[in-house]
Amino acid sequence: MFTSNFSRAAKDKEINPNTLVAICLYPPKWYKGRSYPALVPRQKMLKMGEEAYRLEYKKILDNLDPRKVYEDLGQEAILLCWEKPGDFCHRGMVAEWLEEHLGIRVPEWGEEKFVGR
Repeated sequence: MFTSNFSRAAKDKEINPNTLVAICLYPPKWYKGRSYPALVPRQKMLKMGEEAYRLEYKKILDNLDPRKVYEDLGQEAILLCWEKPGDFCHRGMVAEWLEEHLGIRVPEWGEEKFVGR
């Protein structure tokens, strides 16, 4: 499992499009792949500062079963949202949450380690 953004997913020919999973409110119009609504932030969160956003998103994650989420997504999944690597992003929080609870590594696609977390 990996994380990435729509820009990289659109350009990287090594990515299998069937592995892509959007976890954002508004995927780009060109995106026709899977989404996973349980990991999508709420509309009100988009205007929050980072600290408030982290607290609110943690509540979402706390209500989910990490094993079920991982099984639903599949080990080949690449979780997508908009932010570029290194910027704060909820996909990094999802990766950390899965790593912490399942003991797996969820790196940013093409990066040694996702820096934005």
